[in-house]
Amino acid sequence: MKRRVVVTGMGAVTPCGLNVPDFWNSMIEGKSGIDYITYFDTELFPTKFAGELKGFNPLNYLDRKTAQRTDPFCQYALVAAEEAIKDSGINPEKINLDRAGVVTGSGIGGLITFANQAEIIKNRNGNPDRLSPFFIPMMISDIVPGRLSMIYGFRGPNYATVSACSTSANSIIDSTFLIQHDYADVMITGGSEAAITPLGVGGFNAMKALSTRNDDPKGASRPFDKTRDGFVMGEGAAILILEEYQHALNRGAKIYAEIAGFSLTGDAYHITEPAPNGDGVARAIDLCIKDSGLTINDIDVINAHGTSTPLNDKNETAAIKTVFGERAYEIPVHSIKSMTGHLLGAAGAIEAIAAILTIRDGIIPPTINYKEKDEECDLFYVPNVHIKKDVKTVLSTNSGFGGHNTAIIFKKVE
Repeated sequence: MKRRVVVTGMGAVTPCGLNVPDFWNSMIEGKSGIDYITYFDTELFPTKFAGELKGFNPLNYLDRKTAQRTDPFCQYALVAAEEAIKDSGINPEKINLDRAGVVTGSGIGGLITFANQAEIIKNRNGNPDRLSPFFIPMMISDIVPGRLSMIYGFRGPNYATVSACSTSANSIIDSTFLIQHDYADVMITGGSEAAITPLGVGGFNAMKALSTRNDDPKGASRPFDKTRDGFVMGEGAAILILEEYQHALNRGAKIYAEIAGFSLTGDAYHITEPAPNGDGVARAIDLCIKDSGLTINDIDVINAHGTSTPLNDKNETAAIKTVFGERAYEIPVHSIKSMTGHLLGAAGAIEAIAAILTIRDGIIPPTINYKEKDEECDLFYVPNVHIKKDVKTVLSTNSGFGGHNTAIIFKKVE
């Protein structure tokens, strides 16, 4: 028998708010967090906008030494984790720390640190004598679970996942598996990303993956709209606290939702393009529903990957129709990337939080900037304004370069 896994705490720093309440209010109100890039001069870049964190100062949350010795992607995760731990009400002194672990991820890791240190060695004509001794620990993706384990004393499973834009969904799935199969009782999980840099934006521009709608940054991310022209980069972190159901009950924790099922699939098709007709996504959704013990008639909402790229949105729509048939037209499908931008390795976790709050509040955030219907994207995408609906289950999907697909079902605990 698999043990039940529930969510008891959440934390987030996003382009739409530096904590969960502010983020969620922005989602409900349909507020975009996209604007012109301020981190560097974009004169030579085809894309000049992104979802930066607004007003984030690490020194408002971290001591100076920690701030100086961590890359922003790590800073974001530390801040989101503190909010999640406080939200959960967990007292590390009252749990078995050998059965408390951390699995988080980042699609890219410390890109800012990497670029800064590369510039130092370049300016020294290849001489490494001025490289920081913290260069490697600041850059590597697994430093986040490492640091979190040290902060909270969690001595259980501890590692990082990397599966491009499925990364943090992958972290949630791994953490769920570890609790289900009795390797842990409590897990800190999620993801973080800080790739709005010349290398990050320039690299995605070189792939022709980003929107170039420079005259309308807030309207640039338009998932499922016929005029979509690429995704919009975002940054931030989202962290969840997962617990074994009885463990949560025993300590009187509030429970947001249960993880009812999950799945992972690979496209085995192309380094960046999704498989035709969303085959990998369709198989992930189908397997996830089967894992949950539910049916297609039990899914109330789909929190889509919805990147605003021509290929993703078309193929994801096809995948949904493959699994759900005619019922696909009855299910609200929405993408919060229309507001947050694409948080890359943190996308799955922030979308998980949105899915969970959709269940809690019975409010489905809109897909903003939806104006022109695409004949190949013909489902109900909750255009522009949120809707209220009694929601018991949300299916959340994510995909990543390399052909990685995840699906997770969150369910109300009754």
